[in-house]
Amino acid sequence: MSLDERAPVVLERAARRAPVPRRSPRPDRALVLLAPPALALVLGLWGIRRQNSMWGDETVTYQLARRDLAQIWRTAEHVDLVHAVYYSVMHGLFGLFGEGLLTLRLPSVLAMCAAASGVALLGLRLAGPRAGLSAGLVFTLLPQVQKYAQEGRSYALVCALVSWATVALLAGLAHRDRWRWVVYGATMLTACLLHEFAVLALAAHGATLLLARVPRPVLRAWSVSAAAVVTGLLPLVLLSAGQSQQVAWINGPVRILDFLPLAAAGVVGAKVVPLRARGPVRLAALAVPLVVLPCLLLLLASLVKPLFVDRYVLYGNIGTALLLGACLSHLHRRWWSSRTPRTTAVAVLAALAVLAALVPASLALRTPESRSNDVTAVGAAIRHEGRPGDGLLYLPAQRRSWIGADPADTRAVTDLALKRDPAASNTLSGVEFSARDVAARMLRYDRIVVVRDPAGARPPATARERAKARTLRLHFHVRRSTLVDGARVTVFVRDGAPSAKPGS
Repeated sequence: MSLDERAPVVLERAARRAPVPRRSPRPDRALVLLAPPALALVLGLWGIRRQNSMWGDETVTYQLARRDLAQIWRTAEHVDLVHAVYYSVMHGLFGLFGEGLLTLRLPSVLAMCAAASGVALLGLRLAGPRAGLSAGLVFTLLPQVQKYAQEGRSYALVCALVSWATVALLAGLAHRDRWRWVVYGATMLTACLLHEFAVLALAAHGATLLLARVPRPVLRAWSVSAAAVVTGLLPLVLLSAGQSQQVAWINGPVRILDFLPLAAAGVVGAKVVPLRARGPVRLAALAVPLVVLPCLLLLLASLVKPLFVDRYVLYGNIGTALLLGACLSHLHRRWWSSRTPRTTAVAVLAALAVLAALVPASLALRTPESRSNDVTAVGAAIRHEGRPGDGLLYLPAQRRSWIGADPADTRAVTDLALKRDPAASNTLSGVEFSARDVAARMLRYDRIVVVRDPAGARPPATARERAKARTLRLHFHVRRSTLVDGARVTVFVRDGAPSAKPGS
């Protein structure tokens, strides 16, 4: 046999003796789509009551959802129009399932389950089953996601709608079906009606299409859907602009420098993950704009008027989870191809270290102290300090919106400034008497329980608030003060009162 004839035989025998490269098993599609929402449900139900506490924004949801629909929309004419759709949804749920903490927070838990499933599906379509599973699980473990999964506010629902609108965006790119673009537009519009700043996700989606260099017909179809969303949202934007004073509490400095590490992490993540495009776009082209653009645009708007609050762009965590999930998938593939006992031990220890680091944060998120205030503690302090017949004063009046979850908290005391209660006046804080009348009513009492902002807060801004503070300063002295999370409950006693008895 000649050399040329023996060569194929030699090569065939060498190929049989060569070790077959090991391929890591891929998770099943059902596991990818079901495991993340299952984990999100477990984490959402864990400690959902937070020791039966409630914070200020949740109390507003609780009070308004208990009013009828006509009252909700009459109230929205004056305040909180941006959340009116959400309050209407919660009103329907309260009517079906009762007015409790579980009914208040379970919609957010279920919304985060849906969001986790959407993130997993995005990772599956763009980077494969392993990346999809990793992204979905990472999303549910992110501290911000765990936090807002247990709040009676609209942010979790917005996050879920943006995630599934992004899924619809990919479907529209892949199939170029007109009805898929209709679904995309309808889902995005619903998210924007629940909270206006969901519209910033449109900018991220537009940037994704430009980075992917999609054909002009596809870009035109997206532009029509985006224009329909903006048109449907425009009346809400114009009407709510007149209520901009409602966000006057956002008075911190513009945190551009805090944003730079986030943007850098997104760009580095896009460079580190060497994934080829499996779907209509690259994973990085979808994830990085979601991480960077909504946050950046809101920060830039805050240069004109402070508006930046991280929960307003909570859906940016979708992009973060996709990048982290793709990184984990890449690392797993490299470890599997060259695994040794040493590398296996290092990988297991690293995973355990990450999980151990998340435990303290997860525990802290399920305590009353995890929120900026605890209105349940404020109500308990009023009930403890107030005697039958004492006066009650809110300084400023906006703090009255915190009370109402438990009427027993203020049953023994008399609200001195209140002329019409919040429900009757279709407001959050009620209507108060004039400054002169409030001061006169205060002087009829020997003891007044005052709910005040924490020390260091801005001084009273209106004539009525200044009259309250001046009357307390000139005619009363502090008996004792109780510090609670986000407020002070102080007992004032009138100067010259013989025994600090309750007033008439």
